[in-house]
Amino acid sequence: MNLESTKVTAAKSSKEIFEFLTNLQNFEQLMPENIQKFQVEGDSFLFAIKGMPEIRLVLKEKTEFSNITLGAASSKLPFTLSANISELSENKSEVQLIFKGDFNPMMAMMVKKPLTKFIEILTENISKL
Repeated sequence: MNLESTKVTAAKSSKEIFEFLTNLQNFEQLMPENIQKFQVEGDSFLFAIKGMPEIRLVLKEKTEFSNITLGAASSKLPFTLSANISELSENKSEVQLIFKGDFNPMMAMMVKKPLTKFIEILTENISKL
């Protein structure tokens, strides 16, 4: 299952966005209002949103100033969430989130709508930085 957010513009350089996203503590600022738990541990963070199980994301890879990829810590639900960053000008960047998950059709059907909404909220909050 692949989901792509709309591309949003942030009033920060690609370097600033990259540095913001590689500091995992900053993801708390991007989370939906109904977040119930957020903990950073090394190169991973755990979060819980009302009505969803706890999810741990691990920083998998990063390409300086253009991409950050987070992945599921659990192999039960293998997925990645990537932020693609493009510099538009000295203090303006375009960001798009891409979710790729390897789910069975039933699971994909159940999680598609809440995941799409979650990714939209993250993207919207990035645009407000």
